[in-house]
Amino acid sequence: MLDRIRYYINAHSTSLGRYVLEQVLFLCFAWVPSILGVGIRAIVYKLILHSRGFAAIESGVRLGQPNNITLGRNVYIDCGVYLHACPGGIEIGDNSFVMHHAELHVYNFRQIPHAGIKIGRDCLISEFCVIRGQGGVTIGDKVYLAPLVQILAVNHVFSDPTRPIIEQGITAEGIVIEDNVWIGAGAIITDGVRIGQGAVIGAGAVVTRDVPPHTVAVGAPAQVVKDIALEATERVAQPEQMVYL
Repeated sequence: MLDRIRYYINAHSTSLGRYVLEQVLFLCFAWVPSILGVGIRAIVYKLILHSRGFAAIESGVRLGQPNNITLGRNVYIDCGVYLHACPGGIEIGDNSFVMHHAELHVYNFRQIPHAGIKIGRDCLISEFCVIRGQGGVTIGDKVYLAPLVQILAVNHVFSDPTRPIIEQGITAEGIVIEDNVWIGAGAIITDGVRIGQGAVIGAGAVVTRDVPPHTVAVGAPAQVVKDIALEATERVAQPEQMVYL
């Protein structure tokens, strides 16, 4: 029983003392609604996580191992978000938004040295996105994830048919998403992939290989169907399209 309690506490905090402090602050302040709660948490949560400014954290946000979480200036964390920063940590850059019920989980219970999730500046992680960072996930600046995107930096080994898959271990190579990438709703990014700068991933795509910069990839498995840079140099006059900035 004691071993299970110790395991539970270690999964949620970096020490017993910090666990007690964190749970007291959550009990007192995590539920407080509206701008009042946002203001209180911006101040008191500095005791348990690393913040370079004052982050706006809505009510109902769940934090695991907050001592391994770093938030930049003007970060916004919406209701129901779950951040679990096992060793390797979670870093969210300035002016980035994580919308409601998104889950960022390093899930590094195997002590993988390159685990972690790092998100750049001016990014949007939309509703119900999932980012698993066992192998390390690095997201550049001005990256937009539409709702329900999954970024999964881990894979199960299943090569031995005589053993249960759960006993064969995992691979965790990592995922890199460069600056100015747009990933459409419901897309899945698998382990070991790099998505180049300025690329667009279509809704529902399953990305299993690298995507070059300034291209559009769609389908399952995803295939490049357009070279944005090439098309820009060959574009002919077309009717003007309304663009909202």
